[in-house]
Amino acid sequence: MKILYTFFGTIFLGIGLVGIVLPVLPTTPFLLLTLYFYAKGSKKFHDWFIETSIYKKYLEDFVQNRAMTRKQKWTLLLFVDFMLIFPLVIIDSIYMRVAIVLLIILKYLYFLTQVKTIRKDASI
Repeated sequence: MKILYTFFGTIFLGIGLVGIVLPVLPTTPFLLLTLYFYAKGSKKFHDWFIETSIYKKYLEDFVQNRAMTRKQKWTLLLFVDFMLIFPLVIIDSIYMRVAIVLLIILKYLYFLTQVKTIRKDASI
């Protein structure tokens, strides 16, 4: 099972690295998944990842202080909205549509009230 966690961590790391280059793909959620899967799968990979400049630049403030830059927040929120639009359009069930709309609202409430906004050059 640990091999599977490490494998998924590596896959999400790759997607996160692509997200650094492509502005339409958010980096932070994939790197958070990398951190999670490496923590479950391998202490060695986890320790290596938290020492990288990628971790320090994109995740350290969020993991330690629950803080993101305004750009990181909006990129993440809009990307997830984009991904939730597809099921909202193709699903016929009114209950599922209401659930998706509620999810979108709760996501915004969480990020706007629980995740601090920091300046790009500032550290908490």
